[in-house]
Amino acid sequence: MNATDLAFSPALEQAQLIRRKEISPIELTQVYLDRIEQLNPQLGSYFTVTAELATADAIAKTEQLTTLDPGELPPFFGVPISIKDLNPVAGVPCSYGVAALRSQIAGHDDGIVQRLKQAGGIILGKTATSQLGSLPYTEPPGFAPARNPWNLNYTAGGSSGGAASSVAAGLCAIAQGSDGGGSIRGPAACCGVVGVKPSRGRISFAPIGDCLSGIATNGSLARTVTDAAAFLDAVSGYVTGDPYWLPDPHPSFLAAATDANPGGLRIAFASKIPPVGQASPELQQAVLTTAQILDALGHTLEPAGLDFSGLIEPFVTVWQTSVAFFGIPPEILQPMNQWLLDRANAVNSGQYLQAVAQMQIVARRLVAFFERYDALVLPVYLHPPIAIGQWADLSPEAILQNVINWVAPCPPFNATGQPAIALPMGFDAVNVQQGLPLGVQIIGRPGADSTLLALAAQIEAAKPWHQQRPAIANQ
Repeated sequence: MNATDLAFSPALEQAQLIRRKEISPIELTQVYLDRIEQLNPQLGSYFTVTAELATADAIAKTEQLTTLDPGELPPFFGVPISIKDLNPVAGVPCSYGVAALRSQIAGHDDGIVQRLKQAGGIILGKTATSQLGSLPYTEPPGFAPARNPWNLNYTAGGSSGGAASSVAAGLCAIAQGSDGGGSIRGPAACCGVVGVKPSRGRISFAPIGDCLSGIATNGSLARTVTDAAAFLDAVSGYVTGDPYWLPDPHPSFLAAATDANPGGLRIAFASKIPPVGQASPELQQAVLTTAQILDALGHTLEPAGLDFSGLIEPFVTVWQTSVAFFGIPPEILQPMNQWLLDRANAVNSGQYLQAVAQMQIVARRLVAFFERYDALVLPVYLHPPIAIGQWADLSPEAILQNVINWVAPCPPFNATGQPAIALPMGFDAVNVQQGLPLGVQIIGRPGADSTLLALAAQIEAAKPWHQQRPAIANQ
């Protein structure tokens, strides 16, 4: 197997190669470090590359292979992974996408980082994020933009844009991301990878307890559904003091995805998001194609009308407080985040709690929809990726409205806390010259992550994607 094929092998296959001693953690890590050195200057996937730390960890793990029983190794032993630069890794810079903080060294590991280290992952570095994770495109001032590996003129999405582009371009095996309004699913759709936003309470936010009144969660970006399922097995579970949590699955998420047999389900689909509008024609077709695949698999498909009225205003009120959450001086923030911070500071505590209450009331109505359906197919965004810098000269007010009109299918399910997965569904047939992937998302019932992963694995088997590679990946 050549280095490029190895870099694009699923993470679980890489772990098996290491267990069988067909490749060492040192060799695999060096493959990715070489690719990052070559391609990251063009892609902007990583803010920080931890080559020395990764190499030292790979050497240690290679030595451990001589004494450890392969059957006792953790699931991602020796597999190179990446961490989004909103999540601290001890001894590594954590900038949150703020250029003035790019040399700020984290003093602790975030809870999910601890879990990934315990799972055996080797951390290659910190991936690019929009500043404070506030925008669905990754162009923070003072950093190179995260570019789409399929077409460098277009965004990789955001805020987990670097994570998505790193997986799509073969710069890591699997990536951690976070999603407070589509920040995993959007980049996954832009870059043609799998993106999982798990159910609320599935992954701990330790050492803090709650993030943005429950709308945000950590998750993964991967090349295959089974990789994403194994990632979820590795990082989920209660940590002492969590304000909410879910029981561990039986069997595992990986078993559910591997079996890929959720039974016959009743599934709704839609491509219109009231009160915002209709998805672009190519994304409407992606939803219809997915529905046709599911129908052929024996599920019952029904077109459905959804109404997200009453959610946008309270959601924005809660979401914009993420800028205030970081406690970063406004003078070092970009104008958009300064404006959001001013808006957040103008909301008093009573108004914030009223917004949370209204968001939760609407969320209950949305969850009630799933009393009739097991899953829902929607576009991830309402139109394909924007060009790099396309909104750079707009006013903050115009940017916010454009963001709402683009990402509208995602935030409702941050509000409800339901699991959702973004899946690649081919290329943009309307604008073929752009060569951009298309994605859909599937939303499951609350807590039904296993069913959702099994359903996604069925679709993946019917429409394989993970062997597709952007041209830049073969350089």
